[in-house]
Amino acid sequence: MHVFFIFGARSQVMKKNTKMIIAGVIVTVIAVGALVAKHVISVNRDGASDISIISGANGPTSVFTAGKLPEGEKQVAEYTSITMDEAKGIFAVEGEYLILDVRRADEFAEGHIPGAINVANEDILSTQPAELPDKNQVIYVYCRSGRRSKEAAAKLAAIGYTNIVECGGILDWTGDLEK
Repeated sequence: MHVFFIFGARSQVMKKNTKMIIAGVIVTVIAVGALVAKHVISVNRDGASDISIISGANGPTSVFTAGKLPEGEKQVAEYTSITMDEAKGIFAVEGEYLILDVRRADEFAEGHIPGAINVANEDILSTQPAELPDKNQVIYVYCRSGRRSKEAAAKLAAIGYTNIVECGGILDWTGDLEK
C-alpha cells in the first residue's frame, strides 16, 4: 500500500508537470506566431492583389501590391495600423491629418468621429478619390469594426497614398460622436 501511494503521488506530479509543459508550449507557439506572422502578397495575372501582413514589435504593418504590373514585377505600398485608443489620443490634438470614415453614407450620418469625412470603402476604386486630393497627407482610416478600414487602407496605399494609418472600428471609439 505504501508503494502504491508513492506511485500515485508521483503520477499526479507527472500529470501536473506535463500540463505545465503543454501550457508553456502553447503560450510559446502563440507568442512566436504573433511575432513572425506573414502572409504572401502577389498580383495575379488578372491584376487582383492579395494581402500580406507583417507583424512587428509596434504592431502590424501591412504591405500590399498595387495595380496591374508586368508579369513577375511587384510594386509595394504600405499602411500602418494603430488602436482606436491611440487614434483618440492623436485626434485630441489638432494636426495636419485627415480622419476618413469608410462606412456607407447612412452609417456615417448616424454618428461619426468629429471632423471625419466620408468616402465609402465601396467607392474607393483604382483611381484617386476627389475627396482625398493629397496623396502625401496623413490619413487615419476607420469603419465600424475594422474590416472595411483595412480594405480601404490597402486600396488607398495601392493607388499611391503614402501616409495611411488604419485605426480599426468606431465600435472601439469612446469619445463623442458628431451627427
